[in-house]
Amino acid sequence: MNDQLNDFYLSKPEPHKSCLLALRSIILGQDEEVSETTKYGMPCFCYKEKMFCYLWTDKKSGLPYLLMVEGEHLNHPKLEEGSRKRMKVFYVNPEADLPIDDIQSILQKALNLYRNGVVQAK
Repeated sequence: MNDQLNDFYLSKPEPHKSCLLALRSIILGQDEEVSETTKYGMPCFCYKEKMFCYLWTDKKSGLPYLLMVEGEHLNHPKLEEGSRKRMKVFYVNPEADLPIDDIQSILQKALNLYRNGVVQAK
């Protein structure tokens, strides 16, 4: 993990820090082709060097969330579109148990967009 990523995670107060680190671990564990970098000052996860999701915290609510780059292709009842056209958001309550099944389902659906050629990976 580079210094910028390390600072991002370690600068967060608990329970946000633990929640974001757990989400990071879940994302990286989905496929050996998933890697982590920094884009726009936030952790960005790529599949074969193609961005597929970000981790961030909402400025108003403070809730951590997954930002799914190709959200327009993803259908899941807990993904929120909001005012975005392409991306969708999955909010996570850092004070509750992580909804692992929902998170893994969303991540696998997103990765399958690349694996199946719906979205071109490098």
